[in-house]
Parts: sequence; structure tokens; C-alpha cells
Amino acid sequence: MSLLSILKPKGKTGFGSSSTAEDVSQGIDLKGKTYLLTGSNSGIGKETLRVLCLRGAKVVALARTKEKAMEVIKEVGNAESVGIACELSDPKSISDAILEIQKGKWQFDGIIANAGIMALPKLEKGHGYELQFFTNHIGHFYLVTRILGQLKDDGRVVILSSSAHSMAPKATIEFDNLDGSKSYTAWKAYGQSKMANLLFAKELNKRFQGTKKTAFAVHPGVISTNLGRHMPKIASVVFALIEPLFLKSIPEGAATQVFCAVHPKALEFSGSFMADSNPKSPRSDAENMEIAKKLWDVSEDILKKLGV
Repeated sequence: MSLLSILKPKGKTGFGSSSTAEDVSQGIDLKGKTYLLTGSNSGIGKETLRVLCLRGAKVVALARTKEKAMEVIKEVGNAESVGIACELSDPKSISDAILEIQKGKWQFDGIIANAGIMALPKLEKGHGYELQFFTNHIGHFYLVTRILGQLKDDGRVVILSSSAHSMAPKATIEFDNLDGSKSYTAWKAYGQSKMANLLFAKELNKRFQGTKKTAFAVHPGVISTNLGRHMPKIASVVFALIEPLFLKSIPEGAATQVFCAVHPKALEFSGSFMADSNPKSPRSDAENMEIAKKLWDVSEDILKKLGV
């Protein structure tokens, strides 16, 4: 628990910065429920998997390789859960995962899009697009939209965004620079990918109107996790120094996405950007539904160009 977590008051939900994934799911019986989780083998994904299983849920756990997924399931000790390979920067891997999920015929109470990469120091591309945008947004967009038919009538979709969406370009999404070739800075590109995650959740929730399904975008907090493995060494050192003061623990970081996935109170905030298990106002353009619709359409066009 960081100093900041101790000092920040709890919000209207009764939870706050210091709440853990176990805290927000306390007393909630998830037996008979099934969740899909990406990035399940490390960081807050691993903690989310552990707590969902602790509460009795079955989890379809996705990781870069099947071996990593099965290893973390074995570690958690949940024989019911299933491991599937899904490398979100690789359309073929995602396609294979979608087929396996569809063959499994699971009906999901929740889909948690947790995986991601952060702040690549140099421009890297995946299939012609800036890699953070492709992995964090396009990969999840492809996966989630193709398995929505297996989301239960009252199912929830939780998309991991970040307060770093505020670092996105002034244009919100640079549709004319999705490959990063015109300009590239690590944090602006990361911010754009997180803005895309937020807009995806907003548009998805809009498309759920008239149903009991809901979608959330989540800021987990600033956490020391494997997400920053691409960061320069000096940035990693700085993170280590400030961790006791400002960084959340992994159990605290997993709390908001677990809250949105399982807690009854979360339904009061359908479609919201959530932080510390409470609604939070995002950057104003993150609620521009014209941009959200355009992003959805552009994302579908990208998938068509990729032939998937």
C-alpha cells in the first residue's frame, strides 16, 4: 500500500485507491460464472485471475503462449479454468484463439481485456501500424467483437484503459498517422492506444443500449508491473524509487477491473471511465461519440485489410 493510497479517501462506492481485488469481491459468490481474461499470466492480470478463481469462477485465461496460460492456472490451482494462446500483436494468433473460444461454446459473464504494452522507446510496427495501437486496441477490438455472441445477456466487458489517455494527441486519435511514421513519441503513442481503449468501451456500451449488457473502461492506477518492460532503464529506476510513495500494489491495481466485472454497484456506472473502483471524468474528447464511431469503423477497415 502506497502513501498516496492511504491518504486518498474512499469514493461513493465505498472503495478507493487502497482497496484490493479481494476487498471489492468480498462476499461475492462467482460459482457457476465464467470469465475471459487476457494477459492472465502476470501483473494485475494474474491477480485478477487468482481472485476470480478464489471466488469460485471459471476463467478462460489468455496469454502469449498456451504454456504461460496453463502455468498460471496451475499456480492458481483452479482445475476448471482453461488456458489459450493469444498474442495480441499477431492476427493469426488472435484468429486461432477466437476459433478455440467459439469451439468451447462458453457463455461469459464477463470479458476482461487486460493485456497491453507500454511506452515503447522507439517506433515499432505491427502489420503496418504503430505497435502499441495495434496490440492494445486493434488486437483487443478483433478478439472482443468476434466473441460478443458468447457474452451472456447481462454480461460485462471491461477494457483496461489508463489515465495516460490524457497524453493522447490533441486530435484524440491521429487517423492519418496510425503507423507512427509522421511523428512518434513513446508516451503520446501509448496515450493514443489508451484513448482508443476508452473510446472502444464507450462505443461498445452505446451498442449495448436496450440490453442488460454493459461495458467499462478502467484506469488501474500507476503500478509496478511487467507492462513497463520496454521502458528505458532510467525510467524503470525512477519507478522503483517512487513506488513506496505513489505506486499501487498489484492487488490494488487489479481492484477496479474486478469491481467492474463482478460487483453489483458497478452497474450504476455503466459505460463509465472507472478509477479506484469509482467513476472518474476522462479527458473531454474521450466522450466524443463521433470519434468513437469513427474509430470503430476504422478498426473494422483495418481488420478487413488484414484479411481477418
